[in-house]
Amino acid sequence: MINISGSINVMKEKKQILSTQEQLKQKEFQQEAITHIHALYNYALHLTMNPSDAEDLVQETYLKAYKFFNSFERGTNCKAWLFKILKNNYINKFRKNSREPGKVDYDLIKDFYHTIKDVQSDTTEAESDFFHSLLHEEVYQALQSLPEEFREVIQLCDIEGFTYEEIANMVESPIGTVRSRLYRGRKLLRAKLEDYAKKHGYDTEAGE
Repeated sequence: MINISGSINVMKEKKQILSTQEQLKQKEFQQEAITHIHALYNYALHLTMNPSDAEDLVQETYLKAYKFFNSFERGTNCKAWLFKILKNNYINKFRKNSREPGKVDYDLIKDFYHTIKDVQSDTTEAESDFFHSLLHEEVYQALQSLPEEFREVIQLCDIEGFTYEEIANMVESPIGTVRSRLYRGRKLLRAKLEDYAKKHGYDTEAGE
């Protein structure tokens, strides 16, 4: 995870000093939301299959999340909330091929986000391959070869650790559908990885 040191105490918005309330909001947003930046990038990369598009999607997600941060219910899963925003942004912007510049007013957050990006700049190359590095090549390629609806729920459940309820909310499908996709996706993945499993000494007969 990215470790963002210090906090941003004074910023300017339209040449005016930010209020104490706005500074507190930025500090809380940093603590609650920015810690999930790697996971968001990995999910965005999974959806877009393009590092540049993934970075744009993460930026748009953080801008929108900050704008509506007051609506975030404290004590709930902020990571799941961010993933939901990212997925909606992807559907609205990328899947519909709407490549127009985002219309989010990010005057309040643009300097804040660019400060975060400055912290990231030294690890850009590592980030672009962060998700890939978690998996052996065979596993990664097998996962990427699955249909999107199966690949997505496997990543959300088995890699990111979301509950069925949280995944159902993100993909906007009933829990039963999520369970079914997980079962079918894992079965497809297992079939693709039988040779890999045998090579590494796993029992491919288990669970039959």
